[in-house]
Amino acid sequence: MDTADPVTVELTVRDLTPAAFAPFGTVIRPEEDGTPFGPADAQLDLSGGTPRFYAMRVPARGLIVGQITRHRQTTQVLASVGGHTWFVAVAPPNDLAVDPALADIVGFRVPGDVAIMLFKGTWHAGPHFDGTEQSFFNLELADTNAVDHDTCKLAERYGRALRLVG
Repeated sequence: MDTADPVTVELTVRDLTPAAFAPFGTVIRPEEDGTPFGPADAQLDLSGGTPRFYAMRVPARGLIVGQITRHRQTTQVLASVGGHTWFVAVAPPNDLAVDPALADIVGFRVPGDVAIMLFKGTWHAGPHFDGTEQSFFNLELADTNAVDHDTCKLAERYGRALRLVG
């Protein structure tokens, strides 16, 4: 199949709930200031290097998912800087030796007032959103994108791209 023009299939996005997102990571909801650390908080693992927290500017990319990425050595936290709704496609961090199955990829609508933490090895594509450039907070390791960045190109692997809908 010509990977320059993959077949695009719809991936219906789900509402983000802690239970629905549990196989992939943690939903971080606002809580009252002074709330003690507890089981609903993200269980971060940044022990593999120097943590990096930054605001990343993301150009308009639309809602087409052409590839999906994972980081094996760290958790990652993403949140909208401006409180905008955005979308993410994820697949579970199962066998770290193989690409995700196309059928295992799930889309979520992320409200602008929450963050998500991805488990080590969780496949993810996003942030995706409609409209112009947006900014997002990102917490990972300083060298994550240089040394811990596996990517599965869906067109090459499956002859498919995914359109987030709903």
